[in-house]
Amino acid sequence: MKRAFASVLRGYTFDAQFPRIYNKAAQQPVNPKKILFVEIKTKEMPDSFVQMWDYLSRQGDYELEYFSLEQLGTTYWAYYKRCKLLMEKMATARCIFLCDSSDVVSCPTIRPETFVCQLWHACGAFKKWGMSTADLLFGASAKRQTRHPFYRNLDLVTVSSPEVEWAYREAMALQDSPEVVQATGVSRTDIFFNQDYIEGAQAWIHDLVPASQDKKVILYAPTFRGAPSEAVAPDQLDLVAMAQALDSEYVLLIKHHPFIKKAPPIPDEAAYFAYAVNDAPIDKLLTVSDICITDYSSVVFEFSLFERPQIFFAYDMDDYLDWRGFYYPYDEFVPGPIVKKAEEIIDYIQHVDERFDQEAMRAFKQKFMSACDGHATERIAEIALSHPVM
Repeated sequence: MKRAFASVLRGYTFDAQFPRIYNKAAQQPVNPKKILFVEIKTKEMPDSFVQMWDYLSRQGDYELEYFSLEQLGTTYWAYYKRCKLLMEKMATARCIFLCDSSDVVSCPTIRPETFVCQLWHACGAFKKWGMSTADLLFGASAKRQTRHPFYRNLDLVTVSSPEVEWAYREAMALQDSPEVVQATGVSRTDIFFNQDYIEGAQAWIHDLVPASQDKKVILYAPTFRGAPSEAVAPDQLDLVAMAQALDSEYVLLIKHHPFIKKAPPIPDEAAYFAYAVNDAPIDKLLTVSDICITDYSSVVFEFSLFERPQIFFAYDMDDYLDWRGFYYPYDEFVPGPIVKKAEEIIDYIQHVDERFDQEAMRAFKQKFMSACDGHATERIAEIALSHPVM
């Protein structure tokens, strides 16, 4: 009974109430200077917005505003009130930037003067999402996604290469408007082409982890398991064995997905080798790392820009495939060894100079990241700001 009532209430709110609030506010003219950045889940501005925000801040007399729905870690009624406020803010915006899915942004009919750009929060196309997961355990059902779409009202979806355009059209149900998805490059990757940023990141990691000054850096950056609201961190990496075998040459930095609320502890026996850096920016960590260990995370794409070794610790690959699935066959797709035990990780790292296939990594980068050249932000901004404000 409660579930049925919640469904009816949600339907009324999204189908009638939020659109009504938007339409009333849209009786006011669009503010040609107003640019709105909308985050869905957390309070903090995500990395995906930073480059665009900084670029537009330097371009002229625009009124930039960051607004978060704060979906994670808040009560239903607080979230509801912020959704109503968002409707009013969107109604007079010249441009709206997103970096995540949003059934809230999708529920009104956006006025033609407003340009909606989906920067997205990841590169490439790895694990499935959106409509691609409608028949899998992960994600919302096809019925719910069809009734209250997550990717409606988009004028531009920016992706990292022409190769992956098809996956975004499928996931966002944009097959009838394929021109919306464009390989402009991904704004957040521009930072990886900034030499000052790269040099600053090296100094930063030495301050954060002094033990890294005389050693190479291994980054362990896995994705989460389960649903985002109940995300669980993988805990199968044998840190003690890695410390005993690799400490003389390396330090290990561990960065879990932002959805993880409680990360696995580092054993005391490995504390001289492994360091938790969950609060550190992932972009800086990728920049300073010599080797990346991941699993099904999209960091595979960003890190490929550096053409450095990657290891894929996929001990639960079969279960993950059933849970969520991949856009490309996993064992043919990843540009590095797939391992299921710590001994395999250790062995590869100890022989990385002769085993790393840099040509394979370059081919992977060209296939999935060809549009990322350090100038994506200005290309995207030019498209967004050239939209006529009637």
